[in-house]
Amino acid sequence: MKRVDLDSFASLAERLADDSGAIVKRYFRTAITVDDKADSSPVTIADRESEAAMRSLIEATFPDHGVVGEELAPTRPDAPYVWVLDPIDGTKSFVTGMPLYGTLIALLHEGQPILGIINHPSLRERWTGIKGRATLFNGKPVKTRACEDLAKAVVYTTSPYMFANARDAAAYERVRKAVKFAMFGGDCFAYAQVASGWADLVIESGLKPFDFCALVPVLEGAGGFITDWQNRPLSLQSDGRIVAAGDRRSHLAALACLTG
Repeated sequence: MKRVDLDSFASLAERLADDSGAIVKRYFRTAITVDDKADSSPVTIADRESEAAMRSLIEATFPDHGVVGEELAPTRPDAPYVWVLDPIDGTKSFVTGMPLYGTLIALLHEGQPILGIINHPSLRERWTGIKGRATLFNGKPVKTRACEDLAKAVVYTTSPYMFANARDAAAYERVRKAVKFAMFGGDCFAYAQVASGWADLVIESGLKPFDFCALVPVLEGAGGFITDWQNRPLSLQSDGRIVAAGDRRSHLAALACLTG
């Protein structure tokens, strides 16, 4: 990947974060209608308008690129370069006035994440990860913290109810019993805290590509690790079971617990 290519892609990604953030903030803590999607998850005009704006900018800048987003139909999903967008990760937080919702922006090349942004408009906090470069938090490098064993680790998951079957729930419970303590909530914000060295692990299941693709460059560029529960790299074909860790030792220990 040429540096000029990455710089051009990164410039667009930052514009996407700026523009989408402005739209989402305009609707935050206002009286907007909340609709239910087919899977009963909420969606609002802020989600749809933000994603539409990002798609329009991508189309105008790189018309040969594909886009896969949470709210609108995919365009050119088989293109060499594909943007993966989640306009509001944590819509439940958004509609209940919690500022921990975020926007996730990823760029994949031949199916592999090469760029990711975790943007929190209301907090004015942004993590940018680019393959081969250090992750930046509001323009300054960040790094994960060392954690050599699970007994010293702090683990996050958005909700204990996200483990949809008994097997996944039991796997998570083995990790919870092994760590120092467990925390709930945060959506993509939890992964950002691992990247910045404030937490050690995030373990989740049932995620979609737009929930996790942007996380990969951010975690890896900060020295962390993020895979599926079988220790496989994440891609559009991943099954949605995610382990993120700041330290290889705690990552492997968590995987051992999950796989029993």
